[in-house]
Formats: sequence, structure tokens, C-alpha cells
Amino acid sequence: MLRWSFFVSVSLLTLINFSSSCNNQSKESTEFSEILSQPPYKSVTDSLKKNSPDAGMYYRRGLLLKRDNYTDAALADFQKAWSLSPQEEYGVAVSNILLQKQPDSAIRFLKEALQKIPSSLFFKLNLAQGYINQNKLDEALKITNDILESAPTLINALMIKSDLLEKTNNKPEALKTLEKAYELAPFDVELSYELAFKYAESKNPKALALCDSLLRMDSSGSHAEPYYIKGTYYANSGDQEKALHFFNQAIQHDYYFQDAYLEKGRILFEQRKFPDALKVFQLAATIKPAFGDAYYWMGKCQEQLNQKEEAKLNYQRAYGLDNTLTEAKTAAERLK
Repeated sequence: MLRWSFFVSVSLLTLINFSSSCNNQSKESTEFSEILSQPPYKSVTDSLKKNSPDAGMYYRRGLLLKRDNYTDAALADFQKAWSLSPQEEYGVAVSNILLQKQPDSAIRFLKEALQKIPSSLFFKLNLAQGYINQNKLDEALKITNDILESAPTLINALMIKSDLLEKTNNKPEALKTLEKAYELAPFDVELSYELAFKYAESKNPKALALCDSLLRMDSSGSHAEPYYIKGTYYANSGDQEKALHFFNQAIQHDYYFQDAYLEKGRILFEQRKFPDALKVFQLAATIKPAFGDAYYWMGKCQEQLNQKEEAKLNYQRAYGLDNTLTEAKTAAERLK
């Protein structure tokens, strides 16, 4: 009787495993079968059908799918690879997609992944980003500090920490952290721009020297950012004429530089040159029709020029394009 019970149990377990395998294959074949049967995925799909499950093959097919923007299918392959062999690169691939599509799931996955690979800096960086996406800044800062304890020269972690300190209104410490990152990587152009802009915002003349350095590095003369940052420095320092000069320089180097138009128009508005300011904002809206700020400032200029109907319409357009512009909604209601 005992032998018969054992035989039944083993048979049932075999049936369950076989059924589960069939269900997994069925899910894959029904959900993504059309995609997976096409080149360049077909050869990998055929190999997976013929051979035992292989984490590396699932990962490689996932990379191809992600490259071609089949993110759901790619996620399924990355998750399969991770379940077969929990390697860091597979886990990073899973979490990168989850951060974009399912933030809550990303945090749960990363916490579990860190139990398997507790030393992974990539998992910790992504976990910090997950908390940032949920506006849990204290948790994100805690994770970032933990990363920097073991890897104090990790540039990405320093930049994340600086941004978090800025968001929590600890601007002096944010700037110090960014300066430390710059000392470690002075030729990182993106980092240099960010530091220069922070200097400009705080009226620190170091912004000018750093921008001059960036301009010397720009042998093609194609970058508009240093001119814009210089304009920002002078605007914040109260020298409107120099600010206008550099905003114009930025626009000359990049006709589509929206922020340069916005700042130029604001200065002209402050100078009560409403027709000139209106032309700048109209040009900005022509270049980028979905630029809500341009319509808002067009409305402000038109209101000053006593063009109330046009102003109201542009306030409404601004709010319709960007519902965070609540001042545009308020202005439109005021003109009823």
C-alpha cells in the first residue's frame, strides 16, 4: 500500500511538472509566438525548442527583442534567464524594463535580487532610481549613501546623491557632492554642464570659467549649452544685456534651443518690451508647437498689450498642452 502511494505521488509529480512545462511553452507560444517565429529571433526560438532551457539563449533573444522595442517579450525572456541562472546582467536587464513599466514590481524584484547578489552596485543603483520614481527620496538617499560607503568614487552614485540633496533643499551639500564627482571625472561633458549650470544658478563666477573650458573642448563649435549657461549666470547676476547676448549666441548655435528662447523672452518681458518678447515666444511656439510655456508667455505679453481675447486663448492652449501650468488656467479664468 505504501509502495503504491509512493508510485502515485511520483506519477502525479511527473504529471504536474509535465503540465507546468506545457503551460509555460503554451504561454510563450500564444503570447509572443508570432514575434518569436520571425527572424532574427526564430533561430534562437528553434534552438530553445530542441534543447534544454538555456539562460544565455533567453538573454540573447531578450536583447534582440529589446533592441527592436518588443519590451514585453524581452522582459519575459530576461525573467526566464534570471529564473534559470540568477546572474547580475540578467537581473539588471529585468529591472531596467520594470523601472520603466512597473515601478512597484521593480522595487520588489530588486530587493529579492539583492538577497541573491548583495554586493551588486547595479541593483542598488536601480533600487535607488526606483525609490526616486516613487518620490521616496529618503529611501533613495539611504541606498545611495550605502553605495558610496563601499564605492566612494562611483560617479553615477555621486550624481544621484547630488540630485537627491538638491530635491531635499540641501543645495550647498548637493553642490559639494557634484564638485567631488567632477574632480573624479573632469572630462565628463554631461557632468561638466550640470556643474556649470549649478554654479550659474547660484551666481558663482566659476560657471564662466567652466563654460570657457567646455567651449575650448568643443572643436566643432556645435554646442549651445555653454552660451546658455553663461546667459543664465548673467541673468541671475542682474546683467540683462550680457544675458541677452549669450542667449542669442545659444540660439545661433542651436536654432531649436527652447530654453534659450524662453529666457530671452522673459528678459524682454521684464524690460517691458512686450512686442519684442511676444515675437520671441511666437517663434518658440512655431519651432515646437507643443511647448506650453511659450503659449503661456505669449498670453502674458498679449494681456499687457490689451489683446485680451488672444491672451485668453493662449493661456488655454498652454494649460491644454501642460496641465502643470496652473497659472495659465488661473489667468484664462481671470479673463472671462
